[in-house]
Amino acid sequence: MATNANWTIVFEDKIVIKNYAEGADKGIGYIINDDSFWSDSKFSNIWAIQYGNSITSDEVEYRDSTPHSSFADANIGDISQFSSKWDSAHLSKLQDNWDADNVDGETESEKITRLGARPTSYSS
Repeated sequence: MATNANWTIVFEDKIVIKNYAEGADKGIGYIINDDSFWSDSKFSNIWAIQYGNSITSDEVEYRDSTPHSSFADANIGDISQFSSKWDSAHLSKLQDNWDADNVDGETESEKITRLGARPTSYSS
């Protein structure tokens, strides 16, 4: 596998992991329960992806003896098809955390003052 990847995608586990920037503390991964996404024919032979920001920092691993390739050479689309799913799962986690962070007797406006507004979007 490539090193210093920004994203790791493991098809067998249906997981997308962000390895950089905000939200990537210790490589947070989310299982994406979307069988129609994972069963897309363009992914049928892919085992895992390490996606960086250059051909030398990314790699696509195949299930069979096909030589590993760069993400660009794999011709499977843009990384956003994975990062947008991670972003959606992460937003849900941020919202759940906000919803659960309560102080007895606190009004909603006091909560907003303490925590900021409830997250409504997230983009990597």
